[in-house]
Order: sequence, then C-alpha cells, then structure tokens
Amino acid sequence: MLAFILRRVAQMVPTLFGVMLLLFVLFNWVGGDPSYILAGKNLSPEALANIRHQLGLDLPLPQQFLIFVKQVLTLDFGSSWSTQQPVSSILHSRIGPSLLLTGSMLLLGTVLAVVIAALVAYLRGSLTDRLVTLISTCAMSISGLVYIIAGQYWLAHKAGLFPIMGWSDSVLDNLRYYLPLPLLLGVIVGLAPDIRFYRSCFVEEMNHDYVRTARAKGLSEPVIMLKHVLRNAMIPVVTSLMMSLPYLMMGAMLLETFFGIPGMGKEVVMAVDRSDFPVIKAITIYIALATMLFNLLTDIVYKLIDPRVQLH
Repeated sequence: MLAFILRRVAQMVPTLFGVMLLLFVLFNWVGGDPSYILAGKNLSPEALANIRHQLGLDLPLPQQFLIFVKQVLTLDFGSSWSTQQPVSSILHSRIGPSLLLTGSMLLLGTVLAVVIAALVAYLRGSLTDRLVTLISTCAMSISGLVYIIAGQYWLAHKAGLFPIMGWSDSVLDNLRYYLPLPLLLGVIVGLAPDIRFYRSCFVEEMNHDYVRTARAKGLSEPVIMLKHVLRNAMIPVVTSLMMSLPYLMMGAMLLETFFGIPGMGKEVVMAVDRSDFPVIKAITIYIALATMLFNLLTDIVYKLIDPRVQLH
C-alpha cells in the first residue's frame, strides 16, 4: 500500500507540470492582454506600459513561467490584478459559501439518489420502476438554467416561499433563509442522472450468480439487497461520489451567480470576465491537486471496500 501511494504521488508531479504549462499557454495565447481591461478608458501607451510592468507581462515568457512555477510550489499566487487583494484572502472568503452549498447538495443528493435507486432496482420491471425511469429521463433533458429561473419565479417571486437571492454573514441565517432554494434546485438537477446511474449499478449486481445463490439458500430479497447487492454496487457509487469531491471547492457557478452567493463559482466567472490570471490559476491549480488526491483516495477506498482489489 505504501509503495502504491508513493508511486502515485510521484506520478502527480508530471501531471501537475502539464496542467501548469497548459494553463500558462492558454492564458498567454488565448486569454488576451488583461492590461487593456485594467486600463479602462485610459488607453495611452504610457498607461498600458506601466500596467504591463506592474503585472510582470513585459518579462520574457520563460521568466513568467518560472515565476508561475514558484507560485505553485509555494501556493502563494500574489494579488488579484483587478482588486489588488491577496488571492489567498479572496479564496478564503469564497470557499465557505461554496462548501456550504455544494457540500449540502452532494450529501443530500447522494442519499436520496441511492435510496430511490435501490428501491426502483428492487422493484425493477414494475410500474414504479418505469415511472421513475421516465421522469428521470425527462428531467435530464431539461437545462439546469430552466430549473433555476422557474424556481426563482414560481417559488420565490410568486409564492414568496424563499428570498429570490441574497447571502448573509450568519451561517444560521443562510441555512434558514438563503440556502434552501438553491439547495433544492441543485439537488433536483443532479438527482435524475444519479438515480439512473445508481439504478443500473444495482440492477447489474442483482443479475450476478452470487445473488441467485443467495436466493437458493433462502435469503429474503431485502437481506440480499442490503447485505450483498448494496455492498458490491458501492464501488461505482463511491467512484461517482469521489470524483465529485474536488469540485466542491469549485462551487456551483449558475446557482451562485443567480442567487448572489459569494462563492468560488461566482468568483471564477468574474475572474474570467476580468482576465484576472492570478485568481484563475490559483483555483485551477487547487482543483487539479484536489482531483489527483481524491483519485488516490478513491483507490484506497476501493481496497477497503473490497480487499480483493489489486492496487497497481
């Protein structure tokens, strides 16, 4: 196990370097010159040259990339180009709302999806199974933006059940007033594909020989479902869950933007709009690191769930 972990950590180094190189190339070749955005209407050559010097954009590209590598190694990405605030301070203030929203969505959505999927898999072929599958298929064909707009209009504006948008410095107020509607809409958007995926995992396990053997031994269907099928079907469920974890810090861009939640997703949208490279690269690097670490953690969890899994 230790040798596997060390080998995987060593493999992360070239992967991270590739992410840094791709991010740097995309920003410098595709992202445009942020000095024009920051200069505003004052587009004199002297002003542009001064801004480029302050941002370090007048340095040779290899030197800029070496500075970028140093920032990644020290996890110090300097200050935002547009607000002059330290990037670490910006991310620290944004991560809380994002984790509160996306963490709640992941927890509630996973529990509901697993329970419903297990139920319809147990009742496979019945009217309930066909109805849930039909509803899930129809729900997946609707854009998440439609749910957000309809929810804000009907549940917040017309019915007055929730505030249309807003956020507070009080966690309790957020949980009571501002979080329920975006949480409800986020869970609804993600529930349909999760139910279909988890149901297929459960049904596939129920068709294996060990399930027929358990039935031949006289075990009841609920016992087979809970003690055998659920355990073996958890591997793809855990995979889906673990792959979602790195994006908790990314936030939910549409939900945060439409509901005025000051999270990471909204910050990403504003940073891209302002060509704020320090903020963009910090978030990208953190997500890349989180993805690699959670991939490693997924393999370790596999081994804990099923000791027969071989780690390579």
